Amino acid sequence: MKLFSLIFIFSATLVIAFSLATLADEKKKSEFLEDDKNEKWIQLFNGKDLTGWTPKIRYEKLGEDKRNTFLVADGVIKVNYKKYDEFNQTFGHLFYKTPYSSYRLRVEYRFLGEQLKGGPGWAYRNSGLMLHGQDPETMKVDQDFPNSIEVQLLGGKGEGKRTTLNLCTPGTDVIMNEKPLKRHCINSKSKTYHGDQWVTAEVIVDGSKSFKHIVEGKVVLEYQHPHLDDGTKLESGTISLQSESHSCEFRKVELLPLD
Repeated sequence: MKLFSLIFIFSATLVIAFSLATLADEKKKSEFLEDDKNEKWIQLFNGKDLTGWTPKIRYEKLGEDKRNTFLVADGVIKVNYKKYDEFNQTFGHLFYKTPYSSYRLRVEYRFLGEQLKGGPGWAYRNSGLMLHGQDPETMKVDQDFPNSIEVQLLGGKGEGKRTTLNLCTPGTDVIMNEKPLKRHCINSKSKTYHGDQWVTAEVIVDGSKSFKHIVEGKVVLEYQHPHLDDGTKLESGTISLQSESHSCEFRKVELLPLD
């Protein structure tokens, strides 16, 4: 009888251990995203020029970019400050022509060189993907950022931790952990990317329901119910790339519609 009991307990322990290991493995898999080979991605950046994109530089009219902040060379979009003497809070955004609601957005980006003189300290190796953004036609000439959900892209400083694909909320807010965020920025759980290495960033957007930030295939931040500061739900909006005083490049900007 004792032998039978011992065998039963041992068998039950093995079953529980196997079940826990399986659950852990499934959880780990759920944190990573794999592509379906049949998916048809739209190339928002054609690799040749800025067809489909319009710049809005602070203090300039929509469509003006007198100092060629955004240009294409060597097959990449360059955020470029060669014609600047000083930054002077001239934040810029490059808007894609089509607004979207539910989609996967994937970019490959990197930071280069030193920050432009006069750039804010927080803008060192700093850019962003502005999603569910306002129509640039409605932006004031001196407006610094569009109302939007900002997926903040940061580069490392050579040492220490500095996460990327964080969340910032210019003119907006979200629900996180079932509560309003009520703060301008919050960090992801990504690792730090130092130097000029290319980073693959992805965002899954489900209309006004949810956002997921993904770096190198791993989910690093999630939140729900994006809305304007006045409570208006954000169902859809523009997509734009940022200029914040540090040179960077985008060699891929592609989108997979989900609706």
